[in-house]
Amino acid sequence: MDIKEYMLSKKEDIKSLKVYPRDISIKPSKEFVSSIVGPRRAGKTYFLYDLILNKLKLHDEDYVFINFEDEWISNYDKKSALDVIKNHVEIYGKTPEYLFFDEVQNLEGWETIVYTFYETKRYNIFITGSSSKLLSKEISTQLRGRSINYAVFPFSFKEILNVKGFSVKEYYSAYEKGRLLNILNEYLQKGGYPQIYLTEVEPKLFFESLLEAIFYRDIIERYKIREPSVLGLLIKFLSGSFSAEFSLNKTYNVLKTMGMKISKKTIYSYTKYLENSFLIFFIRNFSPSVRNMELVNKKVYFFDSGLVNSLTGIRIKENYGRLMENAVALKLKKDEYRAPMNVYYYKNLNSEIDFIIKEGNHIKQLIQVSYANNFDEVDKREYKALLNGYELFKEHNPELLVITWDYEGEKLMDNKKIKFIPLWKWLLE
Repeated sequence: MDIKEYMLSKKEDIKSLKVYPRDISIKPSKEFVSSIVGPRRAGKTYFLYDLILNKLKLHDEDYVFINFEDEWISNYDKKSALDVIKNHVEIYGKTPEYLFFDEVQNLEGWETIVYTFYETKRYNIFITGSSSKLLSKEISTQLRGRSINYAVFPFSFKEILNVKGFSVKEYYSAYEKGRLLNILNEYLQKGGYPQIYLTEVEPKLFFESLLEAIFYRDIIERYKIREPSVLGLLIKFLSGSFSAEFSLNKTYNVLKTMGMKISKKTIYSYTKYLENSFLIFFIRNFSPSVRNMELVNKKVYFFDSGLVNSLTGIRIKENYGRLMENAVALKLKKDEYRAPMNVYYYKNLNSEIDFIIKEGNHIKQLIQVSYANNFDEVDKREYKALLNGYELFKEHNPELLVITWDYEGEKLMDNKKIKFIPLWKWLLE
């Protein structure tokens, strides 16, 4: 098979696939290279297929697609890569408008090649890279700041409803509402990795394989870690602390009592590696002082609830509140990639606010998460914390919101309106 045969057969393969549209907005531009980043197995390649088939609706003559991880193309060299335009024109008689380079890190000297195409300003260029070999920040560095990162995460709740053929609408019958909550239960338990919903893979085996790949390929091999047992223990500590504060000092002291000779600096580095691999992310405690925010404890969340359930073996009925909070944190994290906003939590001696949404210099929203089916089940501490928080940020007049399991309404307390919204509805907004 020569390169022209590969290009033709690849497009036939793409057209034969069933591709579910992703709830991700992207604006092609010849002024920047669009780099697609995200967790391993979250569907970055299929997101490119979604762009081609659903969002951009491209014809064969409009684009070039090469996956540099395909067995046949693995020995592709720099000269051949630069010849893709010539090969495309030979086949179709016109220059392509879009270039898709999947797993681009497998092409030696990829930076020079992509930049050469970029400098012509003739193409909309999309690239993806493996998290074990190419980080999003490295893409920006290699392309001299000429790239925009778009994050592809595991399926959202809305995308899972689409996969299951569940119609999203304003009103639901009792049966539909019950099914909706059942799917939400499944989402909190299994997470959103596409393979869980699109194949017959056993979730336990899937997560074991995924964690092994992240542990060894994305972290141990990439960062040349000499003490993998310490990293394994750290992951256990983090999974036990999900949706809660993580203390570096406490973790250091526990490891020290276990005879582990490791510095706080190394533990901090390990947490950064886990963040870079899209396993976890942290949310900082809000303070007007940037220095204070860096020094105090942060709350840790996982990019997928199925992963944390696999690590801890927890049961959903015993952890609704924590899993709900992780789901809220994950959606807010996605929103940070799409909009000019920042997410924090707030904790002082009197109360704790789960999430603070800040846009520019404006505190827009204070959010609490509560596993409640009616108002009487909402812990008084939840809305009292919001009222205390309002007093702290009253010059911003922030919206006060409690995300519940299945209670919706509004209450006026101390002349301040508190809105209550079910998790399923908030996730669909």
